[in-house]
Amino acid sequence: MRGVAPSLAVGSLAVGLSLAGLLAGAVPSTATPSRGTRPAPAPAYEQQRLSWGPCPEAQTELNAAGARCAKVTVPLDYSAPGGRTLHIAVSRVKATSSSHRRGILLSNPGGPGGTGLANTLALRPALKGAADGYDLIGFDPRFLGESSPITCGPAGPPSPPGPSTSPRADFDASVRDARKTARRCQEHGDNAELLPHASTRNVARDMDVIRAALGERKLSYYGISYGADLGAVYTQMFPRRTDRMVIDSSTDPASTQYELFRSAGQPAEEALDAWAAWTARHHATYRLGRTAFQVRTRVERLLAQAERHPVTVDGQRLNAPVLRLLLKQPIQHAENDPVLAAIVRDLADAAAGKPVEPGPELAAMLELLASPDLADSMVGGALFMCGDGGWPAGGWPKDPETYWKNSEHSRTTQPVFGPYVNGMIAPCAFWAAEPREPGTAIANNVPVLMLQARHDNNVPYAGALALHRRLTGSRLITADIRSHGVYGRGLEGLRPVPCADRAVNDYLRTGDLPAHDSTCARR
Repeated sequence: MRGVAPSLAVGSLAVGLSLAGLLAGAVPSTATPSRGTRPAPAPAYEQQRLSWGPCPEAQTELNAAGARCAKVTVPLDYSAPGGRTLHIAVSRVKATSSSHRRGILLSNPGGPGGTGLANTLALRPALKGAADGYDLIGFDPRFLGESSPITCGPAGPPSPPGPSTSPRADFDASVRDARKTARRCQEHGDNAELLPHASTRNVARDMDVIRAALGERKLSYYGISYGADLGAVYTQMFPRRTDRMVIDSSTDPASTQYELFRSAGQPAEEALDAWAAWTARHHATYRLGRTAFQVRTRVERLLAQAERHPVTVDGQRLNAPVLRLLLKQPIQHAENDPVLAAIVRDLADAAAGKPVEPGPELAAMLELLASPDLADSMVGGALFMCGDGGWPAGGWPKDPETYWKNSEHSRTTQPVFGPYVNGMIAPCAFWAAEPREPGTAIANNVPVLMLQARHDNNVPYAGALALHRRLTGSRLITADIRSHGVYGRGLEGLRPVPCADRAVNDYLRTGDLPAHDSTCARR
């Protein structure tokens, strides 16, 4: 359910790793605001007949559930519906209650870059009886998965850092990688024609064609992270076609993508403080310090050492940007405090020159870092980061020195994660293809149920409040936890938030929003 979003580029590991960073993160769907829309697609798209059949062989859960799959034809460019077309893969699991059938429920798992053909089906255990009245519709967004996918030129093998480095050397390597990724994506095949049409607004339009092709007057929806921002955009573009809309872990629609990454630095530092306090209480197990200050100091010294000499673990050299990336993954959820403590213990031992057999959590991350397919698997996120918003692409500054100066300035107050969120340079900085239209100014009174964790360190709480003010018909349920994502946490082995789960299911079942905003207290 959690999406994929970019993080700090790490030396010459290529932007594939850069996009692996916030494995549960979010990217805003808007940048330069605009209320403009493009013409509706031709009736041929809305009235098309779908040919249903088995889902792709790899989709074992869909096929086991009796789902059927089809391809929905959409225009590449909605301003020129008679031109080139794309094929959007959709899945359908029919409602189990024909007498109480409500309509269709779509979803998006986040990213951008997350595929979602099986995502709505995966929500069914959390939806419980609320699922009975809906056809569960999954789809892969355009250019991803089974939906006319875009590929880039080969990334080539990653180049590990040398035995000595510096913060500036690591940053310069990330700039080279971002520039190379922009080139290999834009110059491959006919991507130059396709890439300007990778935008959240076009994904929202595709959703509306799916709705029409299924013969439905409205659609209901659940989206998390980037999927939440996508849902907000849909309400703005198609307010009369929005039925029951749930958005979980959203962002400030007035901010650029880079601004949102920067805003995550302070919440991440606060999350590190909370983890350090927990780890200090478990000093007998992890031996990282008896006070939160001692634990944090241990982490900062580890990073300072890696900025001069990368830490070698299991034959892999890890520079400071990679270590920051590794720290950011588990700190998103309070339940992962033991995982992060074990990782830091292993890294501290390796930095001290001790032989280390990495624990399962660190071993899994090292395997990901070493994967030859990592770069290509994460390109999907870059497509939408660069295709959204105005110019420069996605709102990312063009001058690399902007990132470097912001990164260095952040060290005073955000020593661990400041360089991570401020120094992240996406390939969008070197994108040649200009987005075809601005982003979406969100301001409407469509009924929406919003969920947000108060201590989310990927998409800060203040961003959700900003969106809540613009969605004047919305109700906000706050979970007083450190988490990215509130609904259905039990599906991933995390501690559920029962009052939030009930609110979502009640809303999807009855259509009645809560009477007022509320907070789900910690259990």
